[in-house]
Amino acid sequence: MPVGSAVRDRCRTLLGDQGEIHYVFPALSAGAAGTGNFLIVVTGSAISVLATRTLRSDRPVSVFAEFPRHTRLGPILPGPVIELGLMTYEFDEEYAAVVAAADAEIFAPETMPPDPLPEL
Repeated sequence: MPVGSAVRDRCRTLLGDQGEIHYVFPALSAGAAGTGNFLIVVTGSAISVLATRTLRSDRPVSVFAEFPRHTRLGPILPGPVIELGLMTYEFDEEYAAVVAAADAEIFAPETMPPDPLPEL
């Protein structure tokens, strides 16, 4: 299920002027550093990992990490899991297409389908 507009607005508030948000998906980290809920936000200029409230994973509270936009999110490991920096993030299978699209946008733009509603 896509992340709602209210969540995107909260992310936009935290990120300031990083540009338009292209993709957002929730993720869970588990590892030596502990467990936490995050929102991974892909903009035109960066990939940001936003920490969320403990019991409200739709409420980002701080920027946990940032990576240049040319950082590859994939490959998607079994779980499904991605590795960003030194952290591993698990996410629901339904967001695998989001991860693939974010990577394709930068690394293989010719594979992106045309915008079905360019006037919006």
